[in-house]
Amino acid sequence: MKYFYYPGCSLRGMGKAYEESWLKVCQKIGIHLEEIEDWNCCGSTTYLGFDEIKSLVLVSRNLAMLEKEGGSEVITPCIACYYLFNRTNHNLRDYPQLKTETNKMLQEVGLTYSGNVKVRHPLDVLVNDGWMEKISQNIEKRLERFKAVCYYGCQLLRPYCEFDNPKNPKNMDILVSLTGVDVLDYPLKTKCCGAIITSNIPEKGLELVYVLLKEARKRKADFIVVTCPLCQFNLEFQQEKIMKVYEEDVGLPILYYTQVLGLAMGISLKELGITRCLTLTPEFERSLI
Repeated sequence: MKYFYYPGCSLRGMGKAYEESWLKVCQKIGIHLEEIEDWNCCGSTTYLGFDEIKSLVLVSRNLAMLEKEGGSEVITPCIACYYLFNRTNHNLRDYPQLKTETNKMLQEVGLTYSGNVKVRHPLDVLVNDGWMEKISQNIEKRLERFKAVCYYGCQLLRPYCEFDNPKNPKNMDILVSLTGVDVLDYPLKTKCCGAIITSNIPEKGLELVYVLLKEARKRKADFIVVTCPLCQFNLEFQQEKIMKVYEEDVGLPILYYTQVLGLAMGISLKELGITRCLTLTPEFERSLI
């Protein structure tokens, strides 16, 4: 089955392991992805503060090119991209003047956008399009020896989530459970990690991440499973600094849900990008093999 696919910048940069594992899982279960040709950066959430129309045009250009090729849906794994794409659709539908101005600029490059391309996240596609059976059929080694918590972050689920419960999401829990991992209850699964606050107000950012890590350790998790490149970066990169500030060992490996699925499917650590993990200790690496 074919889906149009927008990787976004993060999955080609600091979130490279996310794309590596996502593509391997898709290949294993038979999902064919057609990347949007000549896609451009979505502008991320910070671009909104500079120029709203240009922000809408940045996103709309990608969707207009997809629409031109006959596409009606697109998968975007990055949560920032997912948010921006959905926000653009809502704004173009709710504010006709914004749509007119956006299309006026798009017409300069021979494009126009209706505002109707459906934006989807892999968690939505894998759970709701019938792929769980294919995943189960491709499990080669069950990961029953591990306990984990699933951390969704906040931007995936609010304000545009249409495929899961924004207060108590389950899709990632369901997918990870297919591998045999014991998915623990984690009441902080939608609490913000601080996003870019860690660079603007470091002490507050560290506190937010510390609380997330501490709770996961308290629940005896072996690792945290995430779906956002920025969440993954914050939870992983800040650990050494947090342990110095709080004088407490809250270190844990941070894995993407696609990496966990891939491990259970027998895909190698290198192919899944797990060897890129900054918190991959020799002991944890050996336990994965």
